[in-house]
Amino acid sequence: MEPESGIARGPSQFSWASLSRNLILAYQSFGVVYGDLSTSPLYVFRSTFIGKLQHHQNEDAIFGAFSLIFWTLTFIPLLKYVVIVLSADDNGEGGTFALYSMLCRHAKFGLLPNQQAADEELSAYKYGPSRQGQSSLPLRRFLEKHKKIRTALLVVVLLGTSMLIGDGVITPAISVLSAVSGLQLAESLLTTHEVLLIACVILVGLFALQHYGTHRVAFIFAPIVIIWLISIFSIGVYNIIKWNPKIVHAISPYYIVKFFSMTGVDGWISLGGVLLSITGTEAMFADIGHFSTFPIRLAFAVFVYPCLVVQYMGQAAFLSKNIPSIPNSFYQSIPDPVFWPVFIIATLASIVGSQAIITATFSIVKQCHALGCFPRVKVVHTSKHIYGQIYIPEINWILMIITIAIAIGFRDTTLIGNAYGLACMTVMFITTFLMALVLVFVQQRNIFLVAAFLLFFWLIEGVYLSSALMKVPQGGWVSLLLSFVFMVVMFVWYYGTHKKYNFDLHNKVPLRWILGLGPSLGIVRVPGVGLIYSELATGVPAIFSHFVTNLPAFHTVLVFVCVKSVPVPYVSPEERFLIGRICPRPYRMYRCIVRYGYKDIQRDNGDFENLLIQSLAEFIQMEAVEPSLSNSDSASFDGRMAVISSTRTFQTTSSLVVSEVEDFGAINTIQSSKSLTLQSLRSSYDDEHPPMRRQQVRFQLPPNPVMDPSVREELMELIQAKEAGVAYIMGHSYVKARRSSSFLKKLVIDIGYSFLRKNCRGPSVALNIPHISLIEVGMTYYV
Repeated sequence: MEPESGIARGPSQFSWASLSRNLILAYQSFGVVYGDLSTSPLYVFRSTFIGKLQHHQNEDAIFGAFSLIFWTLTFIPLLKYVVIVLSADDNGEGGTFALYSMLCRHAKFGLLPNQQAADEELSAYKYGPSRQGQSSLPLRRFLEKHKKIRTALLVVVLLGTSMLIGDGVITPAISVLSAVSGLQLAESLLTTHEVLLIACVILVGLFALQHYGTHRVAFIFAPIVIIWLISIFSIGVYNIIKWNPKIVHAISPYYIVKFFSMTGVDGWISLGGVLLSITGTEAMFADIGHFSTFPIRLAFAVFVYPCLVVQYMGQAAFLSKNIPSIPNSFYQSIPDPVFWPVFIIATLASIVGSQAIITATFSIVKQCHALGCFPRVKVVHTSKHIYGQIYIPEINWILMIITIAIAIGFRDTTLIGNAYGLACMTVMFITTFLMALVLVFVQQRNIFLVAAFLLFFWLIEGVYLSSALMKVPQGGWVSLLLSFVFMVVMFVWYYGTHKKYNFDLHNKVPLRWILGLGPSLGIVRVPGVGLIYSELATGVPAIFSHFVTNLPAFHTVLVFVCVKSVPVPYVSPEERFLIGRICPRPYRMYRCIVRYGYKDIQRDNGDFENLLIQSLAEFIQMEAVEPSLSNSDSASFDGRMAVISSTRTFQTTSSLVVSEVEDFGAINTIQSSKSLTLQSLRSSYDDEHPPMRRQQVRFQLPPNPVMDPSVREELMELIQAKEAGVAYIMGHSYVKARRSSSFLKKLVIDIGYSFLRKNCRGPSVALNIPHISLIEVGMTYYV
């Protein structure tokens, strides 16, 4: 969530506003977070008793199955997630990569060497206890020392993330097919092909709704899930009273022991059905960024958990007296007078169930992309009030295509459920491991208590995971295949990005060579500002020498711009810009590092150029007051970076006087040109593109007689350069493996990474660079 503003409020006003906001978010969370988890009663008992337990369908086995479901719901969603895992949110953001980013900050487990000391001064960076626990210090040093272990940790994170994205494909398929198969049960006239066609139409409609955003979808879906939970709670109470009140005794763990003593290995294999009762739990953690922690905890503990427990208890009470009804346990446990209303709401709730994981998938993909583990995609911020609510069109349509393929290919919810259970339990198993590391290195918990936490939940989840792995031949392979594909995509992108960055790092232009060229760089310096984009946070990229040696002229003011992501959820606008100087003052060469968090949205508001000029002016004056910012006397000539606030409004800047004048776009520069060719081009351009009226910012020096003459001269040159125009300079890079590289490396770089680069959004589009001002020069990277 975005930081709260500093406006002072009265205690009652603040508490009422906070309470109402949390209640609204809790209400929305029902439609987004809990749709999947709350629809599990539709198929859990059927999935549990199908197969090996067909010979153990009796009252004791049903009591034992309910006891397993109750304690599974209590230990994993309630105890592990609501109580423990949700407390490890990263400044309001959750999910597998949120845990990993915290580890990268506190224990330096990251592999990309673009971190700077200034990043650690970010307000969102130091999250958690500031002191390092002595008990965890040797373990932390050991992990930081061995790169292979840190690489293995990244692979584990990518596996968990890939499984969660795979859930985004499997969940809609099983939810919608469950709903439509219920329709076939009610109307036997429908054929299998008609049912499948209806399912595909519903899936297309569901994914088409996503572009409206989580906020609107939540308000549409939340009433459905709330009515559904009230319905299953009421039906559960009715079945307990009517059929078998003794089911309350099955809460005792004694019935679990009795269940396994009676069923043996068959009972262990049947756990693949029991674990379906907690599918969708991971969405509570992954969707924190959409709703925050307290509303999710409130909704689950007060409403969702009691409704689910009572429903499973009532269904078990019904089955204990109606053993033959196991194949259709839920629908046959509904009293006849309310069958059709419940059937309709069950169908709608099953469709809603897929929304939770789709929303979580968007959050996860955004985090992967920001941390350099996913190709560039378009991220749309869908809410002005809730910062984490996003929509990713490319991912949405890819998920839809794969989901429809799975629905058409399998058609059987039991087979899809096997894949579903394996994916969910793998994600939970990995989350437990990462959570243990966070408890040790970030929250500084006692290492023995953390070991107890890890062993306790790994024991429970390991039993379920081993049972799910037994179902790999019966549909479980789908999860493995999907996660493998997504994992390969992420790892190939990360590997290629890492190699490309290392090439830039080891082929930086020596400052000695630039200094030898002199302030003119050996070429003509023409009026204007040149923004040279590079991924390097330090030094001058190799592509700069290509420009200098191939172009006859260069701009008066050069700014090396690096847009990078830091492992924090967000970077406040006050801390976004880092400004520094490259080479001595006469060279007019600067460095600007623009920092974003992994849930920040880079909006194209058109003010970047003005904010940059304003920040440079602030830096020039600050440097004159604080000589420590300049290292021009040292051998490096690469000055220390300073944080310059980018939130200062243009009218309140202390460095420059700002005025706004009406402008007709870039045509004004052509109109005033003396070139007959440009004037003729302008007339034809005007016919096709009528100029739009807009406000243009103009900078002027303030009347300050005590200003240092050299500072005034530099500021005047900056203003004149801005008036002359701004050019965005980027390298159009081609990445290839060296001839001496292994076959596997050539396969990854020349085919895999090149394919992803060609088919994802270009850097200029992702950075919102105006196409009319863009200059690209080709460069080949041999990595």
